[in-house]
Amino acid sequence: MFTGIITDIGEVLEVERRGDIRARIGTRYDVAGIDLGASIACDGVCLTVIAMGSSPRNWFDVEISAETVSKTNIGANGWPAGHRLNLERALKVGDELGGHIVSGHVDGVAEVIGLRHEGDSLRVTFRAPKELAGFIAPKGSVALNGTSLTVNEVDGAEFGVNLIPHTRTVTTWGGVAVGDLINLEIDTLARYVARLRDWAATA
Repeated sequence: MFTGIITDIGEVLEVERRGDIRARIGTRYDVAGIDLGASIACDGVCLTVIAMGSSPRNWFDVEISAETVSKTNIGANGWPAGHRLNLERALKVGDELGGHIVSGHVDGVAEVIGLRHEGDSLRVTFRAPKELAGFIAPKGSVALNGTSLTVNEVDGAEFGVNLIPHTRTVTTWGGVAVGDLINLEIDTLARYVARLRDWAATA
């Protein structure tokens, strides 16, 4: 589990195909404190650490399955070298829950369709896949590229969020552009409410 509070910006150093995709990600994390098999959310995708090292900089390796590729913005050939990623280590018992409960299981890909400055904040409008739009509600939570954000408004499959300057500074959102494809994870609570509704309708 994660909280959607980004704690590092990583960089894709290498990408290799070995059946699945294997990626090496540079990080500021102290890799001596990361266990093999640990989970790290990379742009909101929960990935398992399979190797790590510290030369010439700290890095860890992950494997990315075809199923993960099909649900995310990773692409058939993997993130390109140099691509920057929002990183978050798994939640530990006793950690502060500053965002919302995030599983790292991406539901689909949203597209950035609009950008507008509002004071110091940046209003970003997205188009969600139609099958996910019903799970997104005003003042509800979503995880976008791993970042816990509050939904401002919803209009059909389109929804908007505000990014404050701090968020744009400590994440990759400072470089957002129209047309970007963004990993979207709907709120777990919304998922279960919909499931209960569907179950009740057929009971």
